[in-house]
Amino acid sequence: MVNKLLTAPDGPPSDVEDIKERSNYLRGTLKEVMQDRISAGIPDDDNRLMKHHGSYLQDDRDLRNERQKQKLEPAYQFMLRVRMAGGVAKPEQWLVMDDLAQKYGNGTLKLTTRQTFQMHGILKWNMKQTIQEIHASMLDTIAACGDVNRNVMCNSIPYQSHIHSEVYEWSRKLSDDLLPRTRAYHEIWLDEEKVAGTPDTEEVEPMYGALYLPRKFKIGIAVPPSNDIDVFSQDLGFIAIVEEGKLTGFNVAIGGGMGMSHGDKATYPQLAKVIGFCSPHQIVDVAEKIITIQRDYGNRSVRKNARFKYTVDRLGLDAVKAELENRLGWNLEEAKSYHFDNNGDRYGWEKGMDGKWHFTLFVEGGRVADFDGYQLMTGLREIAKVHKGDIRLTANQNLIISNVSSHQKKKISDLIDRYGLTDGKHYSALRRSSLACVALPTCGLAMAEAERYLPVLIDKIEAIVDENGLRNEEITIRMTGCPNGCARHALGEIGFIGKAPGKYNMYLGAAFDGSRLSKMYRENIGEEEILSELRVLLSRYAKERTEKEHFGDFVVRAGVVKAVTDGTNFHD
Repeated sequence: MVNKLLTAPDGPPSDVEDIKERSNYLRGTLKEVMQDRISAGIPDDDNRLMKHHGSYLQDDRDLRNERQKQKLEPAYQFMLRVRMAGGVAKPEQWLVMDDLAQKYGNGTLKLTTRQTFQMHGILKWNMKQTIQEIHASMLDTIAACGDVNRNVMCNSIPYQSHIHSEVYEWSRKLSDDLLPRTRAYHEIWLDEEKVAGTPDTEEVEPMYGALYLPRKFKIGIAVPPSNDIDVFSQDLGFIAIVEEGKLTGFNVAIGGGMGMSHGDKATYPQLAKVIGFCSPHQIVDVAEKIITIQRDYGNRSVRKNARFKYTVDRLGLDAVKAELENRLGWNLEEAKSYHFDNNGDRYGWEKGMDGKWHFTLFVEGGRVADFDGYQLMTGLREIAKVHKGDIRLTANQNLIISNVSSHQKKKISDLIDRYGLTDGKHYSALRRSSLACVALPTCGLAMAEAERYLPVLIDKIEAIVDENGLRNEEITIRMTGCPNGCARHALGEIGFIGKAPGKYNMYLGAAFDGSRLSKMYRENIGEEEILSELRVLLSRYAKERTEKEHFGDFVVRAGVVKAVTDGTNFHD
């Protein structure tokens, strides 16, 4: 029941709300247009609905001008994203994704910052077969994008195996329980027959409703002391509380999100705020009720202000908490104490508490491919053929060959050595702490390069790092091609947001543990200015830092930028 004391923003519904309303529960005309072979693209209305099925229509922007000159339609292709709670996959599933990337994709896989696979370059007439083969592997792409809850993240720390295993099961339950109930996905892609005699109007989404959410919704579970999933960047974050070696419950944090728009001060990144504690068995109930609050009070008029963070900030944290407890019928307990001290991955071999071994592989930019002199994709394929454990994707775009038994460790080690797969320990800590979104050439929103450029930029920054004796100092550096925040740029101690080709806004001062946002330092600068600024700042950091002081803390203490502890102050 809607609380009359709380209100949603006034204004006419956005065009996307109209598309969803007319879609017959996310069906639209997708079934028909995907069979049309005249064009490799699809109408915009159907493309908006495709997100809920785990895909976006894109085109190769490297070819856009040339094709336009030749009076050809853009080089349309689809990006397809898998739903895979906690980033855990079986070796057989890895092999399926590898095979599909070769047959239907661009021959590579992208490991995303939400712990899942993303495949690019799929042509329209291959989409249905691709989805069916993914489904046959016991994975799917339902709700990997769109105005619903997306892939649920959780810590990927296998050396805390019994805690991680329990947390992973809760992430998987959240992922499954929060799925849309429409059968549109199964009918369009898996040839499921619609039940005869059931009018469309009788189909009900018990949690989402006919219009689903105003915007995407993201959930993550962190297990202190690691905040590798950036729990405060989530719409809904759960912080696992472990007492005497047992999972006793979760602190609940609401209202985080990284996206913003250039030049629009009504948009900003935000940190989730802790509002209380719940037991493990209450976690799904809490998530469902929070989603219904966003369903009822989120902004359906202006999509730029439609994320849950804006709903929380507009209504007030206390009001949202009170509404949550009213819908639950019980009150959250007081939040428990916790502490984060890192947000990265532990590379190389680690032995878990259960005696199993785990090898964390550094995957720069999250791109799995065979490169000149580095057969990353081939090596992982050969490992997956013999591996008996699982493969885990981390929130830092890396990969863990996990749950390796002692007797199988040598076989896996030999394959790692044979293909030269690297844990990245010979790289600088800065490079190992880097994140980049896909950006060009496939993302239609990108204003500048990210994945293809950040490694090149780090090559040059590393020279400065080495000059100042900082090679082993972890400094988080993140780059996105636009302000949408896919690489969580606002939580990078050094952050870059694409503004135009070769130009970036430079941000500094986020907390290493993900508890403070960055602040604009320089606007619309290119490589020469970036390197010039970092040469001064990193030199000062090397000389003036206190013991164990992180770079983000130093630039705030030194007055280089102001601390941003709340997104409402991000533009001040």
